[in-house]
Amino acid sequence: MTSGAGRWLALGAAALTLVLGGGPAWAQDAAATPADGERRFYGYAYDLKTDRYLYTEVHRQTVADGRWVGGTIEYFAADGRRIGGKTLDFSDDPFIPTYRFEMPGLDYVEAITDSRGPITMRRQKGDRVATEQLPKREPMCADSGFHSLLVDRFDALMAGQTVAFRMAVAGSLDAFRFKVRRIDDTRFEGRSAVRFRVDLDSLLGLLVDPLVLTYDPQTRRLLEYRGLSNVLDPATGDAYVVRIAYYAQTPPEVAALPPLNPDLSCERAQSSVC
Repeated sequence: MTSGAGRWLALGAAALTLVLGGGPAWAQDAAATPADGERRFYGYAYDLKTDRYLYTEVHRQTVADGRWVGGTIEYFAADGRRIGGKTLDFSDDPFIPTYRFEMPGLDYVEAITDSRGPITMRRQKGDRVATEQLPKREPMCADSGFHSLLVDRFDALMAGQTVAFRMAVAGSLDAFRFKVRRIDDTRFEGRSAVRFRVDLDSLLGLLVDPLVLTYDPQTRRLLEYRGLSNVLDPATGDAYVVRIAYYAQTPPEVAALPPLNPDLSCERAQSSVC
């Protein structure tokens, strides 16, 4: 749903974008500890109801000492135009990054400028600027740190436990209670996968549709995200409701693929991961 409450929640919860957001971030388990360095990949966003291709995410993630410490996400419309971007820094907290998300075409910016506590948030729409500070209440996450928190609690989720947490949402200058649980097993690109459902842990959950995330149970990478996007529809100003897939190969409907990195060998090979 794209109500006012849903829109502001989406600006933080999605992403998740994953993505989510912060996207399929490096696995954090002992069996698949990531090597230090940089990884770049695409996410492909589709309208959840019509499956119309909407935009592409270009992810750059930096890992140091086996931990995701920062990076960027750039957003490009289906015709290849850049529509927004995000910078992320997990130096002070593995689950609450300092970040800045901007959509120039809508004159919109949101950010967490300090994650050490209290959490300092900022939102700007045109000339209107608002700020807020919130206390840290564990377990707590924000923006793409949501993915890192799920990976940290992955064993409990796989065992059938429900995990509760708070999410600081800069778009609403507030924090909300969420809960996540495993709902079923599925397949993604021919391999086994598991799905988790994320709900608001309050009466607002009756107004906002849940998020559904598909993970690889072995690598703990996010494979698909379903729910509200942190990208706004320029025609309405509301958040898109999307399916974001992190395919291994570029799908044929993506005609205007933005650059992934200076080495164009990935694009020539039509690979979604470098």
